[in-house]
Amino acid sequence: MPFESRPLPHQIVIASDLQAAREVEERLLNQVLKLGYDQESAFAIRLALEEALVNAHKHGNRCDPAKTITISYSIDDRRVVVRVRDDGPGFEPIHVPDPTLPHRLSLPTGRGLMLMRAYLDDLDYNEKGNEVQLIKENQRCRPRQPKS
Repeated sequence: MPFESRPLPHQIVIASDLQAAREVEERLLNQVLKLGYDQESAFAIRLALEEALVNAHKHGNRCDPAKTITISYSIDDRRVVVRVRDDGPGFEPIHVPDPTLPHRLSLPTGRGLMLMRAYLDDLDYNEKGNEVQLIKENQRCRPRQPKS
């Protein structure tokens, strides 16, 4: 699903601060668990949200506490949609090098994006590259695939 610009029903704006980000993360995870998401889905959401918030603080806002991070979200029993936007200039996700290339294995960059892509059902960025959209479907609502 490509990035949509339609507003999501809930929004939280925080200072670019990792403690404030953790509080939002816990708040959203509590909602996810109350709606009956399985532990695997909850883990995926936590991992992706933490990566998105750290990236917004560190890379987008350059750790500037005067800047903000905006978290918009929609959580129901079928899926979670979270958007994380920073005040930075944005970036081109396609320009982030593959962290699994042999010459990049020891470098710490790019792994967060790789993990988010692996754990989510959809990951997309706005055109500017300063807002990421995370989507995770509730595994309990998916029809089971027949075993072959």
